[in-house]
Amino acid sequence: MKKILFTAVVAFLGMTTAQAQFGKLSGKKIDALTTAASAFTVSDAEIKQSAKEAVKWMDENNKICSLDSKQKDMREYAERLERIFGPYKKYDGLDLNYKVYYVTDINAFACADGSIRVFSSLMDIMTDDELLAIIGHEIGHVKLEHTLNAYKQILLTEGAVKFVGSTQGTAADIMNSNLGGMAEKFMGASFSRKQETDSDDYSYKFLVANNKNPQALADGFQKFADMEKEYGADKSLGAKMSSSHPDSEKRVKRVEERIKKEAKK
Repeated sequence: MKKILFTAVVAFLGMTTAQAQFGKLSGKKIDALTTAASAFTVSDAEIKQSAKEAVKWMDENNKICSLDSKQKDMREYAERLERIFGPYKKYDGLDLNYKVYYVTDINAFACADGSIRVFSSLMDIMTDDELLAIIGHEIGHVKLEHTLNAYKQILLTEGAVKFVGSTQGTAADIMNSNLGGMAEKFMGASFSRKQETDSDDYSYKFLVANNKNPQALADGFQKFADMEKEYGADKSLGAKMSSSHPDSEKRVKRVEERIKKEAKK
């Protein structure tokens, strides 16, 4: 049996990588980079293509569970995700693709191109409906363009540093110069408290629209809350939740209060 480690789930962090980088700079340097960034632009199509390239790199550098995996448990992870996620590939006008990474970290993330990756150890601790609720949250980040906007900021920041006010560089140049590093920054992109709440609401509506009990969303958050209590003080088990990270217990309460409120209608 794989050893399960608790790491900060990407969807539940607070500050974008780009924001973190700016936070380390002086006011004058921030002004200079802001000016430089204004000269370098990226289109939505370039952002999505960059995301696609980053996901391809991540897929090539992680052990993937597939339907034809020779290892039984890997095959079972793939079969389970196909059963849970399969009906929603085209949900809400999106073109979604998904895979399972066979890793010990408890994690899941979405990319601007519609790629969603679920880690096998997250699947170990979630029921089918709880996992679908987490997936619904990730779909929300894609549909509400949280990932698109986060990736744009990362590319603009990288462009500001690399091209220093020039319009000659492209997003492709940035990706080609350091594909692995950019893939890690994209995977580490995180969101504001409001964006997380909006994605929670999206998942709630997603579950209700598909005849699933939204209590699964609260139950999934409760499992994160329990892990935070058990492992939160141990830095070796993953990055600390930032100050803008929504408290899992509060998220549980918020979902359950909404369930009660809507039950009275």
